[in-house]
Amino acid sequence: MLSKYVIPGNKLEIQAVDRSKNMDELESKKVYDSVVYDVLSEDRFEIYMPMEKTKLILLPVDVEYDVYFYTASGLYQCFAKVIDRYKSDGKFILLLELVSNLRKFQRREYYRLSCALDMDTRLLEKEELQAIEKNDKYLVPGLPLKRSIIVDISGGGIRFVGDYAYEIDSMICCKYHLVVDGRDKEYMLVAKIIAVKEVEGRKGLYEHRAKYANIDTYEREEIIRFIFEEERKNRKREKGL
Repeated sequence: MLSKYVIPGNKLEIQAVDRSKNMDELESKKVYDSVVYDVLSEDRFEIYMPMEKTKLILLPVDVEYDVYFYTASGLYQCFAKVIDRYKSDGKFILLLELVSNLRKFQRREYYRLSCALDMDTRLLEKEELQAIEKNDKYLVPGLPLKRSIIVDISGGGIRFVGDYAYEIDSMICCKYHLVVDGRDKEYMLVAKIIAVKEVEGRKGLYEHRAKYANIDTYEREEIIRFIFEEERKNRKREKGL
């Protein structure tokens, strides 16, 4: 089944899991991006060793990982164990073996697109928070905004950087533009801050992860279409088309 859906060049996400917990309570670790190098059999595959900036991430052998493959037929998930690390044709490779079946995963909105998009943000006012509690989308117009840059986006949320730091669990208003179906559209969305950290080597610059709150299905689908269209453009550029 692995070779039926997964091919060399597919992007993937990989994170360690703690199997001392129940399957429904697997502890999430840091997520790394990588790419499939080769599929060797129905239960073994190779991936490029993940990197952070210019540093290789030496994932330990005999540790199990939660793996998500982004394929032409959708998102697939499995658990796999790293069984070897080596260098092949000048490339640093991890060899993994499946410890579970490959399964279709439906959360396509969580695919993240790396980008650099201008965005303005601010904290929600008291009356806006009250509206959110009532599942209303009321936002006060004309309030001062802080400039930031979105560095990755998905149908589930955004990661952005700015020269300020929000508190975790803060509710914010996000204003940015996307070109969807050939039209430039402004989005005014509410999001909840779920993580904040200072950018390494950039004192005073902070990275935020935020999850959309109260987003309607149509807006989410538009964001997903934007992401898929940008991915198609990127693949064409990589192929020189």
